[in-house]
Amino acid sequence: MFVVHMHVKQIARSAADALRALRFTSALTHSDGDGLHNSKTRRSFATGPTFEYEPDYSKKHDIVRKSGVDVLHDPLYNKGTGFPHAERERLGVRGLLPPGTLSMERQAARVLDDYQYGRDYIDPSHVKDGGVTKDHTRQWKVLQELQDRNETLFYKVLLDNFSEMAPIVYTPTVGWACLNYHKLYRRPRGMFFSANDKNEMSAMIWNWPAQEVDAVVVTDGSRILGLGDLGLNGLGISIGKLDLYCAAAGFHPGRVMPCVIDVGTDNEALRNDPMYMGLQHPRLQGDAYYEILDEFVEAVMSRWPKTVLQFEDFQLQYAHTLLQRYKHQHLVFNDDIQGTAATALAGVYGALKVQGKPAHSLTSQRIVVLGAGSAGMGVSTMMAQGMVKHGLDFEDAAKRFWILDKNGLITRKRPDEELSEVVRPFAAIAEDDMEGEDLLSVVKRVKPTILIGLSGAGPLFTAEVLTAMGACNERPIIFPMSNPTYRSECTSDDAQKYTGGRAIFASGSPQPDAQYEGRKICSSQANNMYIFPGLAMGAHLGQTGVITDMMMTAAAEALPKLIPQVDLDKGVVYPRLSNIRQISQHVAMDVIKIAAEEGHLSSVKAMRALANSDEALLHWIDAHMYKPKYNSLIRLPTGVLE
Repeated sequence: MFVVHMHVKQIARSAADALRALRFTSALTHSDGDGLHNSKTRRSFATGPTFEYEPDYSKKHDIVRKSGVDVLHDPLYNKGTGFPHAERERLGVRGLLPPGTLSMERQAARVLDDYQYGRDYIDPSHVKDGGVTKDHTRQWKVLQELQDRNETLFYKVLLDNFSEMAPIVYTPTVGWACLNYHKLYRRPRGMFFSANDKNEMSAMIWNWPAQEVDAVVVTDGSRILGLGDLGLNGLGISIGKLDLYCAAAGFHPGRVMPCVIDVGTDNEALRNDPMYMGLQHPRLQGDAYYEILDEFVEAVMSRWPKTVLQFEDFQLQYAHTLLQRYKHQHLVFNDDIQGTAATALAGVYGALKVQGKPAHSLTSQRIVVLGAGSAGMGVSTMMAQGMVKHGLDFEDAAKRFWILDKNGLITRKRPDEELSEVVRPFAAIAEDDMEGEDLLSVVKRVKPTILIGLSGAGPLFTAEVLTAMGACNERPIIFPMSNPTYRSECTSDDAQKYTGGRAIFASGSPQPDAQYEGRKICSSQANNMYIFPGLAMGAHLGQTGVITDMMMTAAAEALPKLIPQVDLDKGVVYPRLSNIRQISQHVAMDVIKIAAEEGHLSSVKAMRALANSDEALLHWIDAHMYKPKYNSLIRLPTGVLE
């Protein structure tokens, strides 16, 4: 009875409250006081929505139970470059996609462009100059599609056909791929860092799915090959480089990471291209630039402290500074400065061997280098260091070089503000009006034994220059090393034609054997792939902590020993690319051996193999190389043995 009575009282109280609320509302509506009867005031106090409630039952959200690369590989939910930035953060795909966002309409326009016109994007002038052809692009697409669906088979095919396919996955075809990356992009491969990721890189690095990474190649896209500033499109060079790490040196493809750091681009045509997926502002400069690079290096090295980090295609004003900034603390090298240099030095040693001269005859060579960028100065510095190893001091070695840039011969009369610290030691002691002297005049006056081109400016080794080289040398050494092919300083045919078929020739991108007076003369390719895969593998397996100049020199000296005498007799200055695994093994071995001499070898297993014999060390290196084959697969639950 008591409970019922309480319920009755509660009901009565609620009814009284409701009545008071009704009277208050009525008073507000009808009162003559306080102006509440005013229609304008009444609307502002009581006006509701101006539109009807019409519930939309169409599906606006999808529930996805995946994250990271799993989302990107799901065709039902993957939006590609259409993911908004907030969604990228939620789904853990930040850094796995280009920083730019493309609308579905622009994505559809790209598909229709492919549908209607195909994807050649070939500059006809480049084809005429011996560059990329439609066959190259067709083969590149076949290999890329294979890599996307079956990476093991991709590396099996690439390794078995390395000599033929290396120019497709690397130079010259990779130059075409970088030029057109924003048009060719279909599926993310690699990791994207940008200026927009400042203060977030140490977190987003964990979006990369691999638990272990043994090698990272990174570019800022500022000078891709000889093609200039390609911004975010430069990622293509990092991808191509790591394809060679895996095929040539046996790095496991699941433990490598290609990267690009997008700090903007000064390429206005790219910035204005609606399909470009990078940051659409000029490049960062100065401290703002270095802050981004520092954060990237710290992020990578904090997660994978033993990884090999290779810098690729950075412009000269930053390349040397970045190398010096990091190389004493991390396992870092710059392939344009050091790899190209070691490759050129190896080629010169090979050319001297062709001439029947010993390696120490390097100290008597006169060397003209056309191009004072990161590659040109890297080559000059390493060759000078090679001379030092054979007895010269560095100052005397530098006097055996004549360096030309776009303004001609660089001498000590050049204003100091125009000379970088790297170039200054090589500035020629000026006589009369030598400053700015043109290439032909320098060749006629200096009578160089070696002519190297790293200008990226096309056919500057003219008929007159080549004829002058032939006039002052029995066997002139001519290395037009600029990439891609149409940027090369001369062709193999011209080199032989204007030197009477006597040139020892090597080019950066592959060129055919020359024909001269009815006979075939072999051409060599001065390609960095001879050096960087084995160098990186030796440093990685040896856990050397740093990569020293002596390691680079040791890598260069390894190559001439692998050239068969039958090839030397034909004027060939590099080993055969068909033996690329053997080449990389020997380069890695010599890197490990010099690391031991310098006190940088940390791997106990490498020390044991080295103490046994060279053959034991080679066998140990080979055992750690990835072999593309189908292994039995075992499924483990998530988290087990991870």
